[in-house]
Amino acid sequence: MVTIKSEREIELMREAGKILAKVHEELGKAVKPGISTKEIDRICEEMIRSYGCIPSFLGYEGYPASVCISINDEVVHGIPNKHRYLNEGDIVSLDTGVIWKGYQSDAARTHMIGEVTPQARKLVEVTQQSFFEGISLQKAGNHLNDISAAIQKYAESFGFGVVRDLVGHGIGTNMHEEPEIPNFVQKRKGIKLAAGMTLAIEPMITAGRYDVAWMDDGWTVVTEDGSLASHYENTILITDGDPEILSL
Repeated sequence: MVTIKSEREIELMREAGKILAKVHEELGKAVKPGISTKEIDRICEEMIRSYGCIPSFLGYEGYPASVCISINDEVVHGIPNKHRYLNEGDIVSLDTGVIWKGYQSDAARTHMIGEVTPQARKLVEVTQQSFFEGISLQKAGNHLNDISAAIQKYAESFGFGVVRDLVGHGIGTNMHEEPEIPNFVQKRKGIKLAAGMTLAIEPMITAGRYDVAWMDDGWTVVTEDGSLASHYENTILITDGDPEILSL
């Protein structure tokens, strides 16, 4: 069932989102050539706890860290490692979440490390913009599939792939709530959006084909063809007018 949040719940999710936005802002300053992904995770967890929040990813279904760090051909859910370092020319997705007074916020950003290839830069820019193309249709009375179709149309217009095996989701007291939100068009138009719904919209876009595979660690998802991948996500609130981005 898709939950409609009360004004009190929305206020708590706004606060969670503001904190998460600050965490991402600080993480963006920390990512640079030579830093280990484990160190990024340490910084992330410390920061989340310094705001009085709980890192929502840590321990979630057994996930061992506070942030998913996915580099280059890794799409999502990369596990931090003290022996894995960022290099000049990498693109790296940081996906993390916080729990504030029982309510969650979830957001992801893909960063470019130093000078990257023109293709990598374009991929990161298009992934971010595809999110905004999708939410431009997120208002009460529209349907879920309007979001999915807009994201896919924009990303594919640049020749990029839209991952099919992973989707966005509702969010609230749980990280993953109904509905599932694909980034690609569905045969059905999906639920009608209503004011008070809170959703995590997260385009996952590849420079090649959309096929993905899971690594042996059971978490890390990579592109099957080895092409670059980019990820951008925010928690948003559906209103009677324009959607409100809670984690930006």
